[in-house]
Amino acid sequence: MTLEIFYLIIQQTMFFMVPLMIVALGGLFSEKSGVINIALEGKMIMGAFSGIIVISMFQESLPGLPILLIAILVSVLTGIVVSFFHAYAAINLRANQIISGTAINMFGYAFAVYFARILTGTQNVHFVNQFRIESVPLLGSIPVIGRMFFQNTYITTFFGFFLMAVGSFVLYKTKFGLRLRACGEHPGAADSVGINVVRMRYAGVLISGALAGLGGLVFIIPISTIFSGSVSGYGFLALAVLIFGGWNPIKIIFAAFFFGLLQTIAAGHSAIDFLPNISGHFYRMIPYIVTLVVLAFTSKNTAAPKALGEVYDKGKR
Repeated sequence: MTLEIFYLIIQQTMFFMVPLMIVALGGLFSEKSGVINIALEGKMIMGAFSGIIVISMFQESLPGLPILLIAILVSVLTGIVVSFFHAYAAINLRANQIISGTAINMFGYAFAVYFARILTGTQNVHFVNQFRIESVPLLGSIPVIGRMFFQNTYITTFFGFFLMAVGSFVLYKTKFGLRLRACGEHPGAADSVGINVVRMRYAGVLISGALAGLGGLVFIIPISTIFSGSVSGYGFLALAVLIFGGWNPIKIIFAAFFFGLLQTIAAGHSAIDFLPNISGHFYRMIPYIVTLVVLAFTSKNTAAPKALGEVYDKGKR
């Protein structure tokens, strides 16, 4: 394997890894509060759609960075709005959280396709990718590391790692994080010391939506110039990363890298000369097959929050 291929693999892995990491972090906030969140796929789709629509509409009148920041804000707000309905159904209406999440997944795809056809005439939303950074000043010239991480990259990649660090700090080093985790482990005990369980669970779900919406946009921008109403099952892969990572931020990073590498091999197998020359369909199946295998062997041993999925009744402690 030549160095050029090695650099290409690392760069592409970052493109696939970072959205997985962001969305899995979102799922972590929701599930640490006690609310199951399988709606990550739908929230990613909605966030990607709204952000890409903004880029498509204003790309001729605004330069790259300002329009990217606006698109990020729109995607985050979209994810929050969609998550509000999931939170209301799961917390206030005490609906089955799996069914609520499934409904949002179905709605997200239908909404994106329907409104894309209204706005563009087809379900495909085209945009110009003007966000790639050829080389980060100074850092891009560092031997080896510069080629892997600071050339042919995107600002969203660095933003993803920043969010992971901030999210981990908030969850484990702040009073808010302690209260959020308490609501997912022992909501009755949390309530007994004055913590508003409903408010904390809302906060967890809304933060989850914000990160999932952002993750949808971050997923689309580096790998395509067309959004067709799909994020290729990445919301479900992010859920697998969350479970495989044992609801632990550090382990989630490594799990995201692992699945991101598998996706890189699936997407770029023809350019990797040491791989066997077999059908590309086989390589594209690998990430999903590995997901099933990993979950089958690890899901029973993972330390999920004790009250995950349980509806909290204030009158029953």
